[in-house]
Amino acid sequence: MRMILVGPPGAGKGTQAAFLVDKFHITHISSGDMLRAAVQEETDLGKQADGYMKAGQLVPDDLVIAMIIERIAKPDCANGFMLDGFPRTRPQAEALDANLKNAGVALDVVLLIEVPDELILERITGRRSDPETGEIYHIKFMPPPADVAGRVIQRKDDTAEACTARLEK
Repeated sequence: MRMILVGPPGAGKGTQAAFLVDKFHITHISSGDMLRAAVQEETDLGKQADGYMKAGQLVPDDLVIAMIIERIAKPDCANGFMLDGFPRTRPQAEALDANLKNAGVALDVVLLIEVPDELILERITGRRSDPETGEIYHIKFMPPPADVAGRVIQRKDDTAEACTARLEK
C-alpha cells in the first residue's frame, strides 16, 4: 500500500497514521523526520537541506521531493509507505505526482482528513509535549499523568494566534 495522508495541522494525521501504518504494515515517512534523518546521515541531499535549515529558510520543494523519491527507494518501503506532512499545497502535490510517475511509483490512495476549524483550534491549543520523552498529550482529551504534568510544554506555534494564521493559508 502506497499512500499519502493530508489534512490541516491538528486534524489527527499522526493518530490516524499510526493506526494505518500498523494495519497495512507499511513504513511511515514524516517529511520532517525524513529531512532530519538525511541531514544526520549527511547524504548529498541532506547536506543541501541543512544549508537552508541553518539559514532559517524553508527547504525548496524540489529538494524535498528528491529526498522523498530517494527515501521511498529504500528497502523498508518495498512493502509500501505512508507519506505524512507533504505535500501541503497544490503545486507541491502536482510536482510530487510528476516525480513519482517519473520514478515509476504509483500511489494506491491519497487520504484527506477534514476537520472543522473550531475543532482544530481546540486540538492544537490544548496540545502539550513532554520534553523528556517526546510524548504528546492534550489537556482535555488525553491529559498527562500527574508525574509528567509539571514538565509538559506548549510549542510556540500551538497558540490560538499561530493556529489561526496557519488555517488562513
